[in-house]
Amino acid sequence: MYRGGELMDQFMAAAIEEAKQGLAEGGIPIGSVLVRDNQIIGRGHNKRVQDGDPVTHAEIDCLRNAGRIRTYRQTILYSTLMPCYLCAGAVVQFGIKKVIAGESKTFPGAREFLESHQVEVIDLDLDECKNLMESFIANHPSLWFEDIGVDE
Repeated sequence: MYRGGELMDQFMAAAIEEAKQGLAEGGIPIGSVLVRDNQIIGRGHNKRVQDGDPVTHAEIDCLRNAGRIRTYRQTILYSTLMPCYLCAGAVVQFGIKKVIAGESKTFPGAREFLESHQVEVIDLDLDECKNLMESFIANHPSLWFEDIGVDE
């Protein structure tokens, strides 16, 4: 599937749609989907602003929405942004062995942590994901710094 001149699969496209939904709700544009057997079994977006909950990151929302699935070992987590340490910890805790990130330029995340726990990490370096985050950060810097736990 081509989108904006970039090759991406349907799962990253779904994660981007989740990110855009979060932005439309007044939140931070980060989206995530959980895939097993080529099917989306969970999807979510960052809802920290909407829910007033500091841990409702996109990946956490996605995992919550997937529900109890007994095992996560055959799943792949897609996220529009490289997961932070909170979300990377959930990936490691649940035994997810592959993470596909849309980008890591605007936020490097916890790639090394994931890889040190034998999680395969693929960074697609997609312009669409970078542009979404760069625009958000430029327009809402204090909200972004709050999200990543950094004082301005």
